[in-house]
Amino acid sequence: MAELSPIQPCLWFDEQAREAMTYYVEVFPNSRITRIDEYPDESLDEHFVGMTGKVLNGQFTLNGVDFVCLDGGPLFEFNESVSFVVSCADQDEIDYYWSKLSHVPESEQCGWCKDRFGVSWQVIPANMGELTRRPEQIQVMMRQKKVVITELENA
Repeated sequence: MAELSPIQPCLWFDEQAREAMTYYVEVFPNSRITRIDEYPDESLDEHFVGMTGKVLNGQFTLNGVDFVCLDGGPLFEFNESVSFVVSCADQDEIDYYWSKLSHVPESEQCGWCKDRFGVSWQVIPANMGELTRRPEQIQVMMRQKKVVITELENA
């Protein structure tokens, strides 16, 4: 078994960990699910009632970045205070990731989007710093939902 990175994000899902891992490894290149440990039979302990077969510990890699996840129930929800940056080479790559990851239109702003599991992503060009050097460029970016590189270049 491959050794995990010394630090990895852990995603707490209500009960969609397996579905999310499967989806994410389809979206990102060079990705794979490396391990899924399921909760034991609920008859063994009252704490496992309703959790049999759900993900106790999931490990997956998205384009070289290790993640862990679990099904922990509805106690916690994702919010925009934590997001994952997807650094894109060009507009085609931005368009691709945006189409796969943006599922909550009211959460879209400045390249920020939320996927169907509630996880926030920043889908931005790799050279975003260069594209937002001038106040006019920043004003354009603040009005965008999905980043459109040519609009920033022409600002």
